[in-house]
Parts: sequence; C-alpha cells; structure tokens
Amino acid sequence: MYAYWKAFVVIVSRDAMLAFRRQAELVNPLIFFIMVVTLFPFAFGSDSELLQRITAGMIWITALLASTLSLDSIFRSDFDDGSIEQIVLSRYSLILLVAAKITAHWLLTGLPLIMVAMLIGFILSLPGQTMQALLATLLLGTPVLSLIGAIAVALTVGLRSGGMLLSLLILPLYMPVLIFSMLAVENAMSELPITAELYFLAGILVLSATLAPVATASSLRIRLS
Repeated sequence: MYAYWKAFVVIVSRDAMLAFRRQAELVNPLIFFIMVVTLFPFAFGSDSELLQRITAGMIWITALLASTLSLDSIFRSDFDDGSIEQIVLSRYSLILLVAAKITAHWLLTGLPLIMVAMLIGFILSLPGQTMQALLATLLLGTPVLSLIGAIAVALTVGLRSGGMLLSLLILPLYMPVLIFSMLAVENAMSELPITAELYFLAGILVLSATLAPVATASSLRIRLS
C-alpha cells in the first residue's frame, strides 16, 4: 500500500515540477479567467445590483472554459516525450497513475481558479451567503471538470485537431455540473436552502472519481494500441 501511495505522490510531484517549468501553461488559464471576468463589468455598466446577480454565473462559465483550455496538458507532454508508454506499461496500476495525474491537474489549475474566483467575488461585493455557495460549488464542481475532461483528453491526445474535438466531447458533459452549481448559487442569493444541489454535486463528484480514472486508463490503452 505504501508503494502505491508513494507512486501516486511521485506522479503528482513530477507533474507539478513540469508545470512550473512551463509556466505559460500554468498561467494562461488564470490570465484568461481574469481577463474575461473583468470585461463583464464593462459590458454591463456600473449597475451593482445587476453585476451581483450575474457575477456567480459569469465566474462559473469562465472557470469552466478556463479549465477546458488547460486539459490538454494532462497527457500531452507525456505523449510527446514517449513517457506515456512507460506509464501504461508500469508495474503500478494505470488507474492509480491516471488518478494522480488528474489530481495534479486539479491542484495546478482548479485550485488556483477557485482562489482567484473568491477574490473576484469579494471585489465585486458578492453577499457572504452567495460567496459561500459559490465556494462550495467550485470545490465540488471543478474536480469533476478535470475528471471528465481527462477521459476525452486520453482519447484525443496527439491528434492534430484534438483541441476542437476535445471541446465538442466534454462541454455537453459539463452541463449537469453547471446547472446544479447555478441552482445552488441562485438559491443562496434568494436565501433558500442549497443542500439538495450540493448533494447532487457531491454525488456527481463521487461517481466521476470512481469511474473517470478507469475510463481514462482504458482510453489511453485504446489510443496507444
């Protein structure tokens, strides 16, 4: 068990070090997120009440798109240098190693996006209850984006037009996460309970965490066969 945990940590640490060496891939989604979110107030004017109503949805949609931009980095460098074949043929479970790479992706992209989203929500004066709902939905929802996205990335890695195909594959699958997140935030703004929506998001997260690494590992084997 310790050996498997060590392999998991090694993969996460390796991907983190590679990401910090290629800082553009790490920073570009954050820059995109900040630029898009800060443009919305210019489009909708200075109506603070309107901005408060649309800020949470704006943050979620932009976070979804920013996460999509970074998905290709999960396996691309491994595919380019040939190490993906070593990962597939490793004596350790491919499902475990894939789960480690997905975890690293979320820690490097999803977590920073959440931190920036909270800062933007504070700057735009979101009410405290809405901020709490937004934080809860992002914590439950952004890992799902990485988990579902990894399946499509494994199928399209190395393809010349993989980016467009990747977007077509995953954006429809992201809709349940976006819908329940928006329902939770809207209920919070109306001072209604959000427990049901959070339970649905938690269920989606558990289901994705259970099935996505298996599906991603199978997709990688199919792609490399």
